[in-house]
Amino acid sequence: MVAKRTAEFVDAHGIAIVYDVHEASGTARGVVQLLHGVGEHAGRYAALITALTDAGFHVYADDHRGHGRTGIRQWGGPDRLGRLGRGGLRAAVAACLQLSGIIREERPGLPLILLGHSWGSFLAQMMLDRAPEDYQGVILSGSALRTPGDLNALPLNARWNGPDADGLEWLSRDPAVWREFHDDPLTTEVPLLKLFGPIEAARLFGRPHRDLAQRHDVPVLLMVGGDDPVGGPRSVHRLADAYRRRSGLTDVTTLVYPDARHEIFNELQQEEVRSDLLAWLDGHVPVVR
Repeated sequence: MVAKRTAEFVDAHGIAIVYDVHEASGTARGVVQLLHGVGEHAGRYAALITALTDAGFHVYADDHRGHGRTGIRQWGGPDRLGRLGRGGLRAAVAACLQLSGIIREERPGLPLILLGHSWGSFLAQMMLDRAPEDYQGVILSGSALRTPGDLNALPLNARWNGPDADGLEWLSRDPAVWREFHDDPLTTEVPLLKLFGPIEAARLFGRPHRDLAQRHDVPVLLMVGGDDPVGGPRSVHRLADAYRRRSGLTDVTTLVYPDARHEIFNELQQEEVRSDLLAWLDGHVPVVR
């Protein structure tokens, strides 16, 4: 992976948000802002970041409020990792938008692509609602339509539970992913509802805004595992339909990976997933010659 620069900014509530900047190999053709999921951090995306930088994209990836290095500093240790703190979900979204502003200042003229996984994909949906004109593309992995009937509130490992269950089977079919998550000092396995509380968790709900295309017709790529328990193909197809019919977006693509679970970038077919993502980017962000 190309050497990174680590920096920070202070959000509206005084929380220092830590982020990494990975420089594109050669001449840059765009920037990807990477948004991680609940209970994890940006450092879990090394293979994806390498693929993006090798393809000519700068990558900016923060550890969101309460998470990873940001959370360790925010709370003074690991015991409260994953908890958002003052300002809650709205502040987390605002901080991600703040980082988008930093990117535009540092990389003027380069297309900016949002890439969000899981909770990061929900943050990206909210950011797209707020400022569609700021982004030249949005990629959502492990996402869902954010309604009570389409976003799973049950224990995510329920279908794999048993006397010999690890507890993280829902993430990937690769047991190495479970072990690495368990051993990572910057992750937490506390469920989202307990981390956020019912009021903040309810703020996740919402639908894509109407008529987004009238402001900016953003291309969207939705990528989901066929066995993803968070939303899964049914929910993601409904999200795609909402972007087309409700928001008026004209370029919405859905890719479903059979047998893959939630973390498609850590799945057995992760090379295929990365290849598909890069092919989509090639079709939407021209290569600089």
